[in-house]
Amino acid sequence: MNETSNNTVNDERSDLLETLAKHRYFLRFTTRDLTDEQAGQRSTASELCLGGLIKHVTSTERRWAEFIERGTSAMPDFKSMTEADFAKRANDFRMLPGETLEGVLAAYEEVAAVTDKLVADLPDLGVSHPLPEAPWFEPGARWSARRVLLHIIAETAQHAGHADIIRESLDGAKSMG
Repeated sequence: MNETSNNTVNDERSDLLETLAKHRYFLRFTTRDLTDEQAGQRSTASELCLGGLIKHVTSTERRWAEFIERGTSAMPDFKSMTEADFAKRANDFRMLPGETLEGVLAAYEEVAAVTDKLVADLPDLGVSHPLPEAPWFEPGARWSARRVLLHIIAETAQHAGHADIIRESLDGAKSMG
């Protein structure tokens, strides 16, 4: 690869990581000055709470980073998931007894560091794997590491918006504006 191509790759990685970092920041920022109880409180008609959103984004980012490295084997077999598996998965959306906001945020930071290192060290963002069979994926589709990172960014940004609404409903605080 020539120097110009290498700079383009580095710029792309920097852009992806910078964008992801911005949305991670906004998601975390919605929890500023909250107690564990507030982080676990539902404040809208939704089942979502701030701590649960961060747990969900943490779990999602971890799974997709593992997908970049290991492919489909890193993802659950959705066809064989039981009711108990889906109930366990639902716990990613709420703070459970004994969980703290500090712990949830620390887990998110750990996953973010792993993802950032993976993106920096990955030889090629074009490496792809077939997606697992699931009702929400197109049959036979493949995603590149680049596409997975874009998905992680979109997921994080979407949930940062959800978090802003939940926080505003809790105590009127806003992330922006």
